[in-house]
Amino acid sequence: MSHQYTVLVVGMGKRGVHHATAFNANPKFKVVGICDIDQKRLDDAAPKLGHPEKSLDAAALSKKLKPDLFCFCTLPHLRLDFIKLGIASGAKLIAFEKPVAMSSNEGLQIKAALDHSGVKAVVSHQHRYGEHYKKVKEIVASGALGKVHTVYGTATGWAAHMLSHLIDYTCWFNNYAPAEWAMAQAAGRGKLADMHTSPDYVAGVVHFKNGVRGIYDCGAGAPDVPEVDSSKEQKLWWRKARMGAQGTEGFAEVITNGGWRAVTKRDGYQSGAGNMDYVEDMPPYVQEMADWLGDDKKIHPCAFDHAYQGFEIMSALYRSAAQGGQVALPFTSGEDEIALLKAKVPERKVLMPVAGSEKEYPN
Repeated sequence: MSHQYTVLVVGMGKRGVHHATAFNANPKFKVVGICDIDQKRLDDAAPKLGHPEKSLDAAALSKKLKPDLFCFCTLPHLRLDFIKLGIASGAKLIAFEKPVAMSSNEGLQIKAALDHSGVKAVVSHQHRYGEHYKKVKEIVASGALGKVHTVYGTATGWAAHMLSHLIDYTCWFNNYAPAEWAMAQAAGRGKLADMHTSPDYVAGVVHFKNGVRGIYDCGAGAPDVPEVDSSKEQKLWWRKARMGAQGTEGFAEVITNGGWRAVTKRDGYQSGAGNMDYVEDMPPYVQEMADWLGDDKKIHPCAFDHAYQGFEIMSALYRSAAQGGQVALPFTSGEDEIALLKAKVPERKVLMPVAGSEKEYPN
């Protein structure tokens, strides 16, 4: 049998199980340990994963197993501690959930720790593996849009869940050109009390150094995506997300649960199907971790450097919403953007244009 990389997965909630299942299904990996603070979650998951070692203590288990790959899928306020734990375990690669961090203070510390250690890291912006996402990237990269001048993203889900995705994929469409500044507004305080903390609504613009303008509209006040019919199934409301690029000769866009479409001078109108699907999207995301572990040149598309660029943009939008004006990028110092927003976002209830949003934003 070819070499297998050992994996420890911390967090056996929905996303942790998604990750562990995908690792277990890939012959390049062996799940040797799972951890959670809930014993029942561990007991339920273990039989599906080849009965790896179980523990309620992530530090003790990682020290014992010394995994090649340390994966954690925990609540967002625990990022830095688990990055340090993954580095201390001797892991060659750390895989974790977005967002990168809850503040630029923490994000800068995470970046410094990873840079100093040399440990590889990936962040799970795995929607990009959907055929509809890949098709839009293909059209943009082909030059069919002419000179790209605008990228954009909208989602009805709140920013702690969705803004990171919107920014990452539109930065991908823009070849990860660095951002120069950001400016935004925010409204609604309900989700500032949630564990996945952000304002109910954030809207703003980003200027990239190559001249492309990014436009982002995320949360309770975001526009409808009528191509996604959530009237019969509320979970589809979360997939009312649209990302795209516009150029001098056309546009192309992807809808998370509604396929893709494009109109270009060269090819006319085109469209195709596609829906976000963890079962389909996780295997290539995991396989490319094996590829990167085996070859330093095969850098993972979801590598930390890409995610960190999007994280700084997201933090700059937050900082602008709290402090006003344009925020220059990249950062030279950190802030606690969530604390700034809690102090500045007004008490007024956010106005919601999309039916069904009131179920998610009741405050």
